[in-house]
Amino acid sequence: MAQSLADLTSAGARRTLRFFPESSQAEREELRATARELLDTHGEKVLTGLRPAERVMWYLASEGRAEDLVEVVRGQRRDPGGFHVTGARRPRLVLPGLRSLALPDRITALERPDLKMTAQLTSVEWRGDDLVWGGYAFVANLPRPSGRVGRFAVLKNAKTGRLIKLRLRRTDNEQATVASKQALHCYDRTGFEVVVSARRLRELAGRGAGQWFLHIGIPGPGGIHTARVRQRDAGTAGHNQVRHLADGTRLVVGFTKNAVSITVQQPPVEVESCTVADGELVLVARARSGAEVPTAVSVVEGDVEGDTEFESPLTPLSSSSGSSGSSGSADAFRRYRAVFSLDRLTANDPSGIKSRPFKVALKGADGQDREALLAEDFTTGRYALARGRELSVHRDERGRLMLATRPVRPVVDAMTVTAAGELLIEGTYPGEAAAKKKVVLRHGTRMEEKELPVELADGRFTVRIDPEAAPQVSGPELPLCPGRWYLFFRAVDAWDKSRDVPVTLRPEQVGELPLGFSGPQRVGGQPRAFTVDRREFDRIFIEPERMLGPDEHGAYRQRILREEYFQQQRELPLRDAVLYLSLGGKQCSDSPRSVHEELVRRGVEVEHIWIQDAGLPEMPPEAGVVGWGSRAFYEALARSRYVVVNTAIGDWFVTRPGQKVVQTWHGTPLKKIGADLLGSPKSNPAYIASLPHSYRQFDFVVSPNAYTTEIMSRAYCIEGDMFESGYPRNDVFYAPDREERAARVRERLGLPEGKKVVLYAPTWREDQRHASKLYKLDLRIDLAAAQAELGGDHVLLFRKHPKVHGSVPGAGRGFVWDVTRYPDIADLYLVADVLITDYSSALFDFAHSDKPMLFFTYDLEHYRDTLRGLYFDFTTRAPGPLLETSEQLVKAVRDVDAVEAEYKEKYAQFKRDFCEPGDGLATARVVDRMLAGGPHAAGSTDG
Repeated sequence: MAQSLADLTSAGARRTLRFFPESSQAEREELRATARELLDTHGEKVLTGLRPAERVMWYLASEGRAEDLVEVVRGQRRDPGGFHVTGARRPRLVLPGLRSLALPDRITALERPDLKMTAQLTSVEWRGDDLVWGGYAFVANLPRPSGRVGRFAVLKNAKTGRLIKLRLRRTDNEQATVASKQALHCYDRTGFEVVVSARRLRELAGRGAGQWFLHIGIPGPGGIHTARVRQRDAGTAGHNQVRHLADGTRLVVGFTKNAVSITVQQPPVEVESCTVADGELVLVARARSGAEVPTAVSVVEGDVEGDTEFESPLTPLSSSSGSSGSSGSADAFRRYRAVFSLDRLTANDPSGIKSRPFKVALKGADGQDREALLAEDFTTGRYALARGRELSVHRDERGRLMLATRPVRPVVDAMTVTAAGELLIEGTYPGEAAAKKKVVLRHGTRMEEKELPVELADGRFTVRIDPEAAPQVSGPELPLCPGRWYLFFRAVDAWDKSRDVPVTLRPEQVGELPLGFSGPQRVGGQPRAFTVDRREFDRIFIEPERMLGPDEHGAYRQRILREEYFQQQRELPLRDAVLYLSLGGKQCSDSPRSVHEELVRRGVEVEHIWIQDAGLPEMPPEAGVVGWGSRAFYEALARSRYVVVNTAIGDWFVTRPGQKVVQTWHGTPLKKIGADLLGSPKSNPAYIASLPHSYRQFDFVVSPNAYTTEIMSRAYCIEGDMFESGYPRNDVFYAPDREERAARVRERLGLPEGKKVVLYAPTWREDQRHASKLYKLDLRIDLAAAQAELGGDHVLLFRKHPKVHGSVPGAGRGFVWDVTRYPDIADLYLVADVLITDYSSALFDFAHSDKPMLFFTYDLEHYRDTLRGLYFDFTTRAPGPLLETSEQLVKAVRDVDAVEAEYKEKYAQFKRDFCEPGDGLATARVVDRMLAGGPHAAGSTDG
């Protein structure tokens, strides 16, 4: 494949193009020379492999058209890959807002690869004997089909290419617009419903064995665009289904290589049963009259030393022992059986949590293996083995026999919803396997965990789930946030999740899903919708509905809300309301919380509204709550008289006349920030260029000390006022009721009396990410060793950074307490006797407490010299020891009194440098200034 121009250029040149509006004249000239030289050397063929908009950018760079390139790059930032298409026969690209941009035809011409088609399945259902597929299909940047021919659907035979036309009905499907990730186009009208009638299915069966793929065709510029429809990763649109017809044909409605297909099978032999009795595994197969009968059954175990094969001949069953069907009536089948010794099959069965699968095949007289396909009335089962193991006689989604030895698993066989909106999940968990187990509900991407109560009796379990009040391992009951939540059983004394046992669904009941239900009534809102569905055939999960409605979700609708709805709301009168935003809606915490509490204490007559993100953190019961990105969010932001935030809102936001917007920020900088990162690998010139506009929207920016004032003014390009009041969040250290507040926190967390409390609050590492791009938990403390040394008289509160996702080993065992979801770290400061941190700004806040600090800086050189950079020499100014190993850290905790004495002078100097003002009056100063000159100022008679 020919290299594109982007492949031939350096990373530096590509970075200059990405940040061209912020680049220097020298960088622009260098980019122009590079692009021109490559085009002259390799010809314009190096442009053909680029995406259309990228092709335009490199062409403009090579021509030195800087002003035009600036506009194109900015447009692509707003909507990456978005453009309009003109020309029915010879399609051309037109960039939004740049119709007058002069470009040669060879640059704007669009070929078939430039117009990528998406065809996605979203549902599969049976209406009587008719098969119905639902989904959406669109060509990127072509939201509406063109031409006289409408959309169409066909089944295409994988071998012969023969086509069968199907009925297609166009539907609305807002998932298409969301999935496009574009802000420019709306693809709602690209939904489809395709019906394969019972007659068509019989026709397919009549054509004999084969495979047929579903294709969608869309007319558009340049001709007809077609694509195979793709499967989802879960639910009915992500799993195969087997349909048995009266003539013995099996239709596998499902997927091959991720594409939707119907596979027609006409098996002469099927497995009717597979059971265990008297120490033997007995398999019964049935053959149709006249069919060639396999000679044997092969069971192959795969292990590290090679395949171990067990084989048993298929012998006829006498007419008295099996010449009738399961109902007892005579039928046209001949039956055969194979018998295996259970002791031989399980002789090498491992212990513990490892599963040991077997491949089952029917061997023909020619020695060839054939799939062990299951009869329609086949029933799965499981049979007890020694040491908490079982033999699973299972089926996969394509209706094939699966055998495995494994730890005894909990299997769901009943799911009901109570009148109160709770979900009851019941099933079997036989033997002693369920003893001393608890149930854990774990989020699939956030790794957040809930511990659920479980009833165990007579080999059965019952789990009751209130999705609006699920208990944490440590902390408050909270609603399930959007995403998939999976069920596991875990030993009560387990250290981590490594030996968790997944909860699965009985195969005969997969057809009962999806199960939709409404949760409990919420205070101030309607019940949320929840769905129970499955992945990997039988792994069930619970999924709450997303927080945003159909008219709010996705890049396109967010753009409409910002550009239209938000602007309309700005024309309406201001409301006497205060809107609070803490850490992007992740918490009700920090200085915004302190301002809220002060306004309530003063009795200021305003409405209080908190912004909440999709993580659904705990919010004050007396306040209104709006979801980030919702219509209510935009309305509150446009009309609230006061807005108090500690993070950015967005570069689209502009303060309206009469509105006060206060930026309290959220830390004293040790690691470099903003424009001070310019030139480093982590810098983002576009973000830095947006800072002056963003900070012009704030009436004033709160600073905790003179050190921060100087750095923030420069690094965040702040042109307005910095208010050096101290952080309102740190008033908690001086509050007269701090001891009573600490006692309430201890009681809420259930902390044991008489034990020292160690709080561990590290920052995140930008170079530690999951495949999902979320930040990993970079855990370097040996928590097991720490518990062995400190567990008798200490507890460790583990507070992950809000950006970090990962489970904490040992949580819930009495020493480690995962307090990540506790609403406000300020409460945790009050109960902590010692703080362990690293480069987090928590160290500047905790210094107000006069309590000792330890710094676990195992990666200091990498973090300081490569990752972020620090503002001062931490090795000489830190108010506590810098520790490199877990052993050193544990020893320092044990000897913390000696450490405190050793660092007394450094600690005092640190407070003088970074903790002034520190008098407990910061909140009052901020509130006074926010209300000054307005209708709620002290002594005001307005409003």
